[in-house]
Amino acid sequence: MVRRHEQIAHARIREVVVFHSPAEELRDHVAEFPFAVIADPAKRLYAEFGVESAPRALLSPRAWAPTARAILRSAWRILRGQERPPARTQPGGRLGLPADFLIAPDGRILAAKYGEHAYDQWPVDHLLELATEHRCHLDPVPKETHE
Repeated sequence: MVRRHEQIAHARIREVVVFHSPAEELRDHVAEFPFAVIADPAKRLYAEFGVESAPRALLSPRAWAPTARAILRSAWRILRGQERPPARTQPGGRLGLPADFLIAPDGRILAAKYGEHAYDQWPVDHLLELATEHRCHLDPVPKETHE
């Protein structure tokens, strides 16, 4: 999402990411994200949108390779002084499952995906396809002109 943000923005999609971490813990990790980030340590938005936490978030074999890469990348950055180590405890836990929503400007949910493991999100290409598919719901109907 970060690498392809320009393409996403060009498709008139405004990304908003919600993490179940306190703002002070997120601040260092998301400072350079090109989109809005909301801290939700009490998981109020998670509950409102029906997003769950479960051991399968990290126990699924499909999450192991991306998790290992993220740990190695973070460890390297921590050793080089470029990143702080994660907090020992996280108020919302570490087993949050992802969820993706395409929401119309009027607040209607046009599409949703509830992840089965920690790295189960929409690929950017799928997000762009969904936005194109639902464009008729997002754009006003052009007015006919009579000359």
